[in-house]
Amino acid sequence: MQFGIMSVSDITRDPVSGRTPSEAERIENIVKIAVHAEEVGLDVFAIGEHHNPPFFSSSPTTLLAHIAALTKTLTVTTSTTLITTNDPVRLAEEYAMLQHLAKGRMDLMLGRGNTAPVYPWFGQDIRQGLPLALENYNLLHRLWREDVVDWEGQFRTPLQGFTSTPRPLDDVPPFVWHGSIRTPEIAEQAAFYGNGYFANNIFWPKEHYKRLITFYRQRFEHYGHGTRKQAVVGLGGQAFIAKNSQEAHDQFRPYFDEAPVYGNGPRMEDFEEMTPLSVGSPQEVIDKTLTFREAFGDYQRQLFLIDHAGLPVDMVLHQLDMLGEHVVPVLREELESRRDPEAPSNPPSHADLVKAKYGDATPRQPRPNANRGDNVTGGSPYQDSESAVDSYPTL
Repeated sequence: MQFGIMSVSDITRDPVSGRTPSEAERIENIVKIAVHAEEVGLDVFAIGEHHNPPFFSSSPTTLLAHIAALTKTLTVTTSTTLITTNDPVRLAEEYAMLQHLAKGRMDLMLGRGNTAPVYPWFGQDIRQGLPLALENYNLLHRLWREDVVDWEGQFRTPLQGFTSTPRPLDDVPPFVWHGSIRTPEIAEQAAFYGNGYFANNIFWPKEHYKRLITFYRQRFEHYGHGTRKQAVVGLGGQAFIAKNSQEAHDQFRPYFDEAPVYGNGPRMEDFEEMTPLSVGSPQEVIDKTLTFREAFGDYQRQLFLIDHAGLPVDMVLHQLDMLGEHVVPVLREELESRRDPEAPSNPPSHADLVKAKYGDATPRQPRPNANRGDNVTGGSPYQDSESAVDSYPTL
């Protein structure tokens, strides 16, 4: 099973020191956090996407490519990539490039986000959020699998004789997760394509997420991708760890009480009771996390949110030390010992996807045909391509 951390890239005032970090500091520190995640034995680092203050991650692929260059085993991913307001053509190109630079150590999670003004900023209508999400991924899926795409939809200009470049690494698209906390249509889309489903598992009681995860598993089996137990599920969660429960609560309370998303609301202890938030000793965090499997079944990826609400970087790095030394090793052993033999241990890696497509054969390495003089290749984009371009758009 994979364990890692996810960040929403917030820049929040530290309520203890009263200091707000600069964008430059926060960007530098998130790289330190990601690198340290690998150093303590975690598997995954995920970054969100936002296009407004007080967040910094407007270009996830740039950040993740840099982190991939500084690490050796860490899988880099998103939490989430905005499928609604990004052009699927650009997503196809940017994440294929990241896949090459990371040597396959990446995947991505698609979602609609939770910032309403982003829609008009990028020329979209929030009332069309769900149709946008469905149509845009349907196109993205084709762009990664077809050398030449002719396409017409509702929300972008048509494509005529279009080839997305670079082609995916080894001509195998990245693994995709669909993230949603309330929309069965997104769970349906994940199941239809045999992709992963991710529930952020932060703000709501487990019954809320259980309905969507159960529905996704049912539909995954319905579409013939495997049994319900073989469906690929990821979960989020929040944790703050100290030597004992009292110390953990004392340290985290000022950050919880003034957190923009749930501060000035319920008591921390009540929020812990109602939601997956876990504040306590390593054993308490272990025990709370083990209840996730009891509620949702065997799953393949667990991401913890640990760098939000103004927590200073030294405290976050210490949280990583606690996770890596005291929590994750026990969770790995416990969850693996309880796993149903039918359920996969991990989500598909790039190597797994290459093996599934090619077996022992050599993966395809696309080589373009020659430039015919006007910056296009003519009838066929690649030397081995069976796809042909009937015509390019005319001016």
